[in-house]
Amino acid sequence: MTRVLIPVADGSEEMEAVILVDVLRRAGWDVVLASIQGDGPITGARETKLLPDALWEKLDLLSFDLLVLPGGIGGTKALCENDGVQEALRIFNIEELWIGAICAAPLALHQAGVLENRAFTCYPGIAEKDMGRTDRSDDPVVVDGHIVTSQGPGTAI
Repeated sequence: MTRVLIPVADGSEEMEAVILVDVLRRAGWDVVLASIQGDGPITGARETKLLPDALWEKLDLLSFDLLVLPGGIGGTKALCENDGVQEALRIFNIEELWIGAICAAPLALHQAGVLENRAFTCYPGIAEKDMGRTDRSDDPVVVDGHIVTSQGPGTAI
């Protein structure tokens, strides 16, 4: 069975996280919504409370086939600053395991060095302002090898 890990923190975009969990569980995949900030609910970008399934630091990261990051500026900032998430992104990239990022979350991939020499997309303005890159694709979804990026909630499905 395909195992998917979705890390979240306060400020994560609820719509992107919940759509990912819902669609992938409907596909029969084992999906774990993991908090990177401790026990209890997280508060999403629109003040919605989400109750993660697990704590990030208690998981065997290499038991997962896919790592997908929802956006939201606050959540993305936490993903960029979390050493465990950054290391997991680098390991998944080296092992060529699937990595996905929506909206602002490609910024975390950039921070980990995963987007180097890769085509990508993200929420308009993030690449230029926060990554210093002008090569963002205008396509709603971009697949480059084992890396999938998309522009926002409308592309989460």
